[in-house]
Amino acid sequence: MSPLFAKDYNVYINHTDAGGIVYHANHLVFFENCRRDWFAKLGLNGYFLQTDTGDVQHFVVSQADLQYKRAILLDEVISVRIDDVEIKPASIVFYQSIHRHLTDSAASSNAGLLSRGKIVIACVQNQLRPTPNTGDNDHAADTAAANAAPMRPIRVPQKLRAAIEQAAARQTPVQTSATQTPAAQ
Repeated sequence: MSPLFAKDYNVYINHTDAGGIVYHANHLVFFENCRRDWFAKLGLNGYFLQTDTGDVQHFVVSQADLQYKRAILLDEVISVRIDDVEIKPASIVFYQSIHRHLTDSAASSNAGLLSRGKIVIACVQNQLRPTPNTGDNDHAADTAAANAAPMRPIRVPQKLRAAIEQAAARQTPVQTSATQTPAAQ
């Protein structure tokens, strides 16, 4: 089955440890970049959506399950993919993988699989709004603000749900080349 979205990324020195192997946490960074690039491809404003009333809705990772298969090496070009997406009422489950950039004949097998992950992002809405600092030392107000829940779970916004469902229904792979510069990484 072809991925919903795939993008090539260059592996730079800042992604690796002293041995030239991508640091384990950077697999999550590549997965995150891929999700963000897919949202942009779908015409969505990334992770921050603003409602008509000015409330800010966004996403937080609530679960990440990773399986490391093979090392990713310095100066490689890797293909980061969104293999499948599952939309829940208040979260989105991404099934993603990273593959060594292989020739077309070898790409169909799992020979190039470097890692895979199940990433759950929860939809939330900010509850706190910035308040101007008046210079007063109102300790009670500061304590109340510190103890308030800064965000609350919400349903997946309909515009996002529709865009993802439409893209998943098409199941056409979208491949883009490694165009990021080291500064963008």
